[in-house]
Amino acid sequence: MKNKYTYVWVSFVILVFGIIFIPRIIERVQSGTVVQKDRMSRLSFIEVNGERRKVPNFSFVNQDSLSITNKDYLGKVYVVEFFFTTCPSICPIMSRNLVDIQNEFKGLKDFGVASFSINPEHDTPMVLKEYAEKHGITNLDWHLLTGDRDKIYELANKGFYIFAKEAPEVAGGFEHSGMFALVDKNGYLRCRLDAANNPIIYYRGTITEEQGENREGEKEQISILKEDIKRLLKE
Repeated sequence: MKNKYTYVWVSFVILVFGIIFIPRIIERVQSGTVVQKDRMSRLSFIEVNGERRKVPNFSFVNQDSLSITNKDYLGKVYVVEFFFTTCPSICPIMSRNLVDIQNEFKGLKDFGVASFSINPEHDTPMVLKEYAEKHGITNLDWHLLTGDRDKIYELANKGFYIFAKEAPEVAGGFEHSGMFALVDKNGYLRCRLDAANNPIIYYRGTITEEQGENREGEKEQISILKEDIKRLLKE
């Protein structure tokens, strides 16, 4: 008799579970959120002393000799890099990755890129224009920016905390980080959180998705950058 009641009770629990939870599971599977929800939700603001960091004010000239400021990017999700056109090492890979990202979001008016030259004496608007054409830069909101050298270095090192300096002893004459920064539509810096909820502040721009990882075992981060851009575009 006892086993009979146990069987009835277990059957009742299974029935209730099916009625309440199975439709929800089916809905999540159909919407593709079962696997992606946790991964895609791990996006955060970058904070310093409890305050959300915003992009500092800037004003430079782009490849079309037009004045571009941080206000021109409001309402857009955009990626930031620091580069120079004669870079013999990481810049070509970074540019290739950004063109790949550009093509991923082709036709979207609320996505852009800001590329700041750390060799503005050489990288004039004309040089930047030729560089854009050579590398397939077609997004009208991808601005290659040049201007006052000290202001660019201040923006890199103190504004974004992305390392850049003149270094005559190295190939190309400059050292700089190969990282990308991500900015949301309101001008706030955003980032991915790792499994321990620590911010991955920047995205590695020196490894392509096809490569997967480099010789040091560092993983590509272009794929997760694309995911986070998609998330911000929906906010």
